[in-house]
Amino acid sequence: MADEKNNETVSDLADLKDIAADAPEADAAVIAVSTAPLREQELDAQGRAYATGRRKDATARVWLKPGTGKITVNGRDQEVYFARPTLRLIIDQPFAITDRQGQYDVVATVKGGGLSGQAGAVKHGISQALTKYEPALRSTVKAAGFLTRDSRVVERKKYGRAKARRSFQFSKR
Repeated sequence: MADEKNNETVSDLADLKDIAADAPEADAAVIAVSTAPLREQELDAQGRAYATGRRKDATARVWLKPGTGKITVNGRDQEVYFARPTLRLIIDQPFAITDRQGQYDVVATVKGGGLSGQAGAVKHGISQALTKYEPALRSTVKAAGFLTRDSRVVERKKYGRAKARRSFQFSKR
């Protein structure tokens, strides 16, 4: 009987449904095991998760540890460093989407770029560090698109051009 099932050919999707319905319960156990997180927690000696975030020309080094929700950027509080509320909102997005607001302290050092790029870099770093601290959150953060590095950068100026693409003004005489 088992040899007959193995030799069956699938010619239609309905045949595939019938074969899947006949599958033993052992396959269901294998599927349940495979949905468990494949990654494990990555912490340093102080119990922190470290990650690097990048956006435009900015690079952020981020350390994440359990705490009261205090975010420090370059030795200053986030309200002081990122004065605009929109930039602070960008930084808090990974915590908001995972319902972890006020549960982690963040220490970040940022170099390069402007404030907007730096906020994006810190967000990227927090997202990476959050998935290293809690690997089960990876699917949620990845679905929101926070683990992907936004690689858009300013186009370089070309030789013989006024800017990256703009030509010098044409003069007939």
